[in-house]
Amino acid sequence: MNNFEFKNPTKIIFGKNQIAKIANELPRNAKVLLLYGGGSIKRNGIYDKVKLALSEFDVLEFEGIPPNPEYQVLLNALKIIKEEKITYLLGVGGGSVIDGTKFLSAAALYEGKTPWDILEKKIRTIKGIPFGTVLTLPATGSEMNSGAVISRAETKQKLSMGGSGLFPEFSILDPEVVYSIPYHQISNGLADSFTHVLEQYITYPIGAVLQDRFSESILQTIIETAPRILEDKTDYKAASNFMWSCTMALNGLIQKGVPTDWAIHGMGHELTALFGIDHACTLAILTPSHYYYNLETKKEKLAQYAERVWGVTFGSIEEKAIKGIEKTERFFKDIGISTKLSDYTNNYKGAAQTIANTFEERGWVGMGEHKKISPKDIEKIIEMAY
Repeated sequence: MNNFEFKNPTKIIFGKNQIAKIANELPRNAKVLLLYGGGSIKRNGIYDKVKLALSEFDVLEFEGIPPNPEYQVLLNALKIIKEEKITYLLGVGGGSVIDGTKFLSAAALYEGKTPWDILEKKIRTIKGIPFGTVLTLPATGSEMNSGAVISRAETKQKLSMGGSGLFPEFSILDPEVVYSIPYHQISNGLADSFTHVLEQYITYPIGAVLQDRFSESILQTIIETAPRILEDKTDYKAASNFMWSCTMALNGLIQKGVPTDWAIHGMGHELTALFGIDHACTLAILTPSHYYYNLETKKEKLAQYAERVWGVTFGSIEEKAIKGIEKTERFFKDIGISTKLSDYTNNYKGAAQTIANTFEERGWVGMGEHKKISPKDIEKIIEMAY
């Protein structure tokens, strides 16, 4: 294994009826900004539970953080934080709300010219305003990691940020919130978490036996849980395993000591920025073509994945690897997600070249675990996904 350091300071509070414990986690004199999205938490009862838990605190609210959290919207929340001297943030929602909360945590203490620098200049945040989260949509793992992705519509950018100061202090994970999630969002969560694991696993062998087994167990759990949660989202056992798998897929544990890829996510973010396609769907679009295109460098891990996760026991390494890709594509389709860009937009022609040009302009000339995937390679991979 490669050398690594690992510290995850986020306290997880998991299970039924845990929202009331918010009050135990906040400083007594906290002035809190409650952040959430489009209002679904008011329809499903989560908002009332959170407000009750915060009844003894000074609380302001900011509603309307959209999917793919939008920079201009977040600037309105940032103004409140500064003008009202907010000391604690509480993000109640899925990955978009939590990512937006992380941006605000960093931006509130940033002393540079513009908060967008944090993303564009890849400035790591060592200290931000403290924050906690209440997860309402399992998918991204943002509730237990220090990363975030923010969109800017005016420039058609979707950029990442992070740093040791952006771990939530606590995250409340109540699987019963899954009961009120639309099925297409559950499908997205399954695809998102599944691909998070693949990005950290489908690289090349390095002898990290335990890390491989961690990854394989999460993948197997998602595969086993998917039909159950899609058949009955009120199945508490299925909801619990779904939620915890999403968190474990991207809380930093399985990436330690191993090479990671993330080219699929890099390309996927650009598809979302161009077409507004759901993040998870962009991952399903690009995963098969990315693996076919890079079969030679990934075939050993793809074959291992096919054997251990999908039970493929016949054929050569390359044949098993191809079977693993086919199984992955079939899984996405089985959970209701298409794997072709042309199923999401009629304007896909030229997208590959546009994204390749964008990567080149930004200096992103070596992606993937070997840092050898060029903008020209990106163009070919995306064209394969048309």
